Amino acid sequence: MNNPSKPNIAGRKKARRIAMQALYSWEMTQNPISDIEEFTLSQHTEEVFDKDYFLTLLHAIPKQVDALDEFMQPFLSRKLEELGPIEITLLRIAGYELKERLEIPYRVIINEALVLCKTFGANESYKFVNGVLDKMAREVRKTEF
Repeated sequence: MNNPSKPNIAGRKKARRIAMQALYSWEMTQNPISDIEEFTLSQHTEEVFDKDYFLTLLHAIPKQVDALDEFMQPFLSRKLEELGPIEITLLRIAGYELKERLEIPYRVIINEALVLCKTFGANESYKFVNGVLDKMAREVRKTEF
């Protein structure tokens, strides 16, 4: 029996992947989030995923993009503009989750970002993302270390 208070892990994982793709699209096109939401949901009508979590990520991250970019800057070894759009998108999602979704263990956040980075990112970019996220987590989630 499903526990309604416990999130569906597979549904969350898929929501992150779909949100990453939608936020990547937003990063590349700067189209309105409402258009990206409509298009993305139309492309995934047959899939089962945590739609509420997808919508949370899709709407919260663009609203906080400047703050998230500012937050991650001290942990980067190069300028934000030098990063690929997949890496930026994943760092924003993970940065948001580290700061705002305290119920999700930092290890889960980092692992999910690395899986997506290995799938969609540039070759070996997961190593850079891992290093940045580890530093971010140590700062924001000190009590979990």
